[in-house]
Amino acid sequence: MDEVEVSTVVYVPPDEMYDFIVDFPRYANYSEYLEEVRRDGDGSPGTRYSLRFAWWKLSYTAQTEVVSTERPSRLDWRVVKNVDADGHWLVEEVPEEAPPNAETASRVTLRIEYEPGSVNAGSIDLPRFVSLSWVVEKVKPLIRKEATRVVERIVADVEGEPREVDLTVHTGPDAI
Repeated sequence: MDEVEVSTVVYVPPDEMYDFIVDFPRYANYSEYLEEVRRDGDGSPGTRYSLRFAWWKLSYTAQTEVVSTERPSRLDWRVVKNVDADGHWLVEEVPEEAPPNAETASRVTLRIEYEPGSVNAGSIDLPRFVSLSWVVEKVKPLIRKEATRVVERIVADVEGEPREVDLTVHTGPDAI
């Protein structure tokens, strides 16, 4: 399994950040490539999300499901078809990292584990003469750039104003 982990500090309490994470359909407002998110459920275990991504001439809908929750600190999820992947959101209160004008702070971490070989060309509608390996190589740098853009937009929405965000990215073998 490969892995990618992205984290940052947000100047809001864990409950507020957790509510934001559960309201996943609004994420389509932050991403250039996520066109739509549909939710079937209330964010508790068993809730399913359909995420429609589009880039270049490609589109793909990922289906995920919430596996377990520990409010306000953790939400575990998994992809339910086409890709062997799962992950979690972790929210930890870190008041020592709050600036003087903020009451508290929370470290928010998204961790994704995936099996690269589980992605197959049949699960993505590729244009003629385009290989999956070519697409993967082109998408890797876009994912890092997009992660930064999305986190900055989320932080601005949650905190009420834009600011520069310190984003920490950790990757495992052959990860993004």
